[in-house]
Amino acid sequence: MQERRSTYRIQHASLGFESEMKRLENQAHMGWSKEFRNMKWYGLGDGMEVLELGSGPAYFTEQLVRNLPQSQVTALEIDKLLITKAEQMLSDIPDSRLRFVEASVYETGLPDHAFDFAVARLLFLHLYHPLDAAKEIFRVLKPGGKFVIIDVDDGIFGAIHPEPESLQTILGKIAEYIASRGGNRYLGRTIPRLMQEAGFIDIELDATLQHSDIHGLEGFKEQFNIQLFKRFLDIGVLEAAEFEHLQVAADALHTSPDAFAMMSFVMGYGTKPINR
Repeated sequence: MQERRSTYRIQHASLGFESEMKRLENQAHMGWSKEFRNMKWYGLGDGMEVLELGSGPAYFTEQLVRNLPQSQVTALEIDKLLITKAEQMLSDIPDSRLRFVEASVYETGLPDHAFDFAVARLLFLHLYHPLDAAKEIFRVLKPGGKFVIIDVDDGIFGAIHPEPESLQTILGKIAEYIASRGGNRYLGRTIPRLMQEAGFIDIELDATLQHSDIHGLEGFKEQFNIQLFKRFLDIGVLEAAEFEHLQVAADALHTSPDAFAMMSFVMGYGTKPINR
């Protein structure tokens, strides 16, 4: 069995499997239009060989395939259960346009210089050894190929109204706990250095915003589901008063006409040098 070097397993999700799947679906759909716009700006074009790392249940994969009709998309995922779910959902897509690979991002088993464009969405925050993963992606990209990381940075988390008391303290405690387990909730700010150390050049960093007044509150209710934070109370990361503040804010998203939420995602990209 392959060694797992990541903090995330959907089977251990606080919301349970089906609710976590729904949360991931909403998250992928809310961010897609801006993320796709940016990826095209970075150089993504129809007809390219595209690699998605950590494709999960393939909600993002589906958008790639349907918006790049001349491309072949390779979706790499280590979790066999998620691959099975994805294959069932996208059974109408021919093998010539979509293939799934069960492998680790650290050891993909893919050939050298095989892809024009690679993207990892909300993967690197979970990785114990992000530089090793970035170097592996560098290897499989063609010279001149592009690599995009879409991820979080809780230092620019976003906003929620009404704002819970001590929100930044709460986020900081959670980030510190995740770091102790091998992850990084401040991953966004590390992307430029990470890509540089892996060998990429022409590195850029951007951010995209999602706002409930534009996308609707429903998806944000899933992202701020109080059960996502309950486990941090149960293991002593959060105090009872802090959890209560989160509960009040989560309830307001369901009941208050004045409630809104905004989330930010960091997008970084780099290019593999032509001479590599």
